[in-house]
Amino acid sequence: MENKTDSASITNGFNLVVDAMKLNGLDTIYGVAGIPVTDLARLAQARGIRYIGFHHEQSAGNAAAIAGYLTQKPGICLTVSAPGFLNGMVALANATTNGFPMIQISGSSDRALVDLQQGEYEELDQMNAAKPYAKAAYRVNRAEDIGIGLARAIRAAVAGRPGGVYLDLPGDVLAATLDGEAAARSLVRVVDAMPRQLPAPEAVQRALELLAKAERPLIILGKGAAYARADADIRAFIEKTAIPFQPMSMAKGLLPDDHPQSTAAARSYALAQADVVVLMGARLNWLLGHGRSPQWSPTAQFIQLDIEPREMDSNRAIAAPVVGDIASSVSSLLTMLKPGQIRPPSAWLDQLAQHKQRNQERMATRLAANPNPMDFFSALGAIKSVLADKPEIYVVNEGANTLDNGRNVIDMRMPRKRLDSGTWGVMGIGMGYAIGAAVVSGKPVVAIEGDSAFGFNGMEIETICRYHLPIVTVVFNNGGIYRGDDVNRGGITRGKQGLQLLHATADTWSRNPRKQRRIERAQIFDRLPVGNL
Repeated sequence: MENKTDSASITNGFNLVVDAMKLNGLDTIYGVAGIPVTDLARLAQARGIRYIGFHHEQSAGNAAAIAGYLTQKPGICLTVSAPGFLNGMVALANATTNGFPMIQISGSSDRALVDLQQGEYEELDQMNAAKPYAKAAYRVNRAEDIGIGLARAIRAAVAGRPGGVYLDLPGDVLAATLDGEAAARSLVRVVDAMPRQLPAPEAVQRALELLAKAERPLIILGKGAAYARADADIRAFIEKTAIPFQPMSMAKGLLPDDHPQSTAAARSYALAQADVVVLMGARLNWLLGHGRSPQWSPTAQFIQLDIEPREMDSNRAIAAPVVGDIASSVSSLLTMLKPGQIRPPSAWLDQLAQHKQRNQERMATRLAANPNPMDFFSALGAIKSVLADKPEIYVVNEGANTLDNGRNVIDMRMPRKRLDSGTWGVMGIGMGYAIGAAVVSGKPVVAIEGDSAFGFNGMEIETICRYHLPIVTVVFNNGGIYRGDDVNRGGITRGKQGLQLLHATADTWSRNPRKQRRIERAQIFDRLPVGNL
């Protein structure tokens, strides 16, 4: 049997998947191999597709998702059936929520047996299980449909607002044989998968007229703006209008954090006082207080640039919706902007400058301190100083305090270099994101991890070493989430509280002869250090 699809051979579904991927420029798979996709991973490797094998499908999915964000091509995650599929679904759902293009390809069991619920190996209706959590879900039931199935998945993943797509490949479809000539004809190369969506001129004009009347304008840059790769136009619009901007965490670096128009050091004040706000690839979700007071002025008016029309009016009325892809929308704003049309009042800029200076001085004091033991700010300050002259390095950041403080301390000067928990604020993305970034870029990555967050995906350290990836992982140990094993403000440490509970339990057991044998277990726990409880 030939290892590729041509007109002079018999081929199979495994080869067709590889042929379809190569035809569409998908050159990397992140996954966990096993029945029924082991041969797919092996064949992909043999034919020049890079395969990165993980310990857990969730981390593989996270790597694929961030690869999609960084390349604007869907990252591919490969999983086995049932439990492996479900593990990957966590990352797929997170990708959809964040707007990252990703395709999860999972092998599945015999449809005839699954549909009759006859107890097949790893029996699960995976496509329908995936539908609520993915942008789209497809199942290929004939080998000759593999090409069109992958093409549909690619287009669904990247067109419009990007997201996660599930592609179900039953084991019998992968193993099925077909004529090479017919197989070659079945392949589809996707053309213009991300068509431009131009905003209506009247929508752009409405937005500019509203901005021109603003007394306290503000631009919010979201990760959608970073994904768009319209960096030059975004910077040009911000600097030509002189409007202050506030970057969301993954939009940091679109303009350098030390840019004079940045309000990052005066975030709360800027949000609460702004009267006209431009949401550029950002959503009024929980990360922005749903656009509601007291975080925002109840009289603030919003201009929103988004490719998804249903996003408008999701929490607050949008006075000037601009529906289109971010690159086309910003380009249209620049084209229609008249010289001197928008100029924020100096009083607004002065007020922001005063708040920025005061907060920057406070931050400088905290970073200059040298407490023993180190706190979050002294530790992050050390990392900050090392990265200061290395703007090209990717920074992955997750945790609780580690994330919250890290986004404020670590400066970014280049776009798409900060990768963090994103819209859901989840833990467990760190190692997957670091691996995905290192694989697609070949550049160094620093992963700044909270100890609890690291615990979700720490075994992927071995994956990093196995593939010799340029990743440095820094784990912040505060003994748990937020204050960890610090003193509980109610009066006792969590560790001591646990010991007291065990002592009380042991006393109860000692009064019950039938439970005497359990006392030894309590005594074992009693000898453990407080921090281990």
